[in-house]
Amino acid sequence: MREFYEDLWRDMPDDLVPFAWELRRDFMLDRVSVGERVLDVGCGEGAFCGELAARGVEPVGVEVAEAAVMRARARHPGLRFELVDPDGRLPFEDGSFDVAWASEVIEHVADTARWLSEVRRVLRREGRLLVTTPYHGRLKDVLVALGRFEAHFDPLGDHLRFYSPRSLRATLEQFGFEEVRIRTAGGVPLVRETMLAQARRARATIRRGA
Repeated sequence: MREFYEDLWRDMPDDLVPFAWELRRDFMLDRVSVGERVLDVGCGEGAFCGELAARGVEPVGVEVAEAAVMRARARHPGLRFELVDPDGRLPFEDGSFDVAWASEVIEHVADTARWLSEVRRVLRREGRLLVTTPYHGRLKDVLVALGRFEAHFDPLGDHLRFYSPRSLRATLEQFGFEEVRIRTAGGVPLVRETMLAQARRARATIRRGA
């Protein structure tokens, strides 16, 4: 998996503009406060970390590709970026962060149980999780099936999971998050492009994935 993302980031253009940049940035910034510590999971070249730092938030970015980490450090030399194992433990103590930001990441994760458990572990009690991921609903899936099924669900593509609002909510709740709120955005009504989700780390111990 790491080799795939190393190749992907080495081929990225230098003037890359993140997908739905303003929408995602504003969603994130509206839900963090000055002085909070935020973990950007799958930080890419650090664009969101830069925005967080400019607002007085303390960001830390993690990535599975060294090429991405090198880009992030070059673009934001005063910020912290760490290379992490795709299936390993995050290099932080329990309860290290107020917020975890994972934008267009969860759909790429092979071991969702391990990943969400690690994200939950490094959040403080009642810390917040912010997630964005591509939207899949019944009408959109029907249109995809009729028009471009093979391209959308490419077996060699980097999207491994496909979430609807219901399945995303269920997944987050199963792995120790509560007060889950999800809205859709982008595209047109009934065929939205992305989901914007927020949740809070539950106090209670969960049944699985710990």
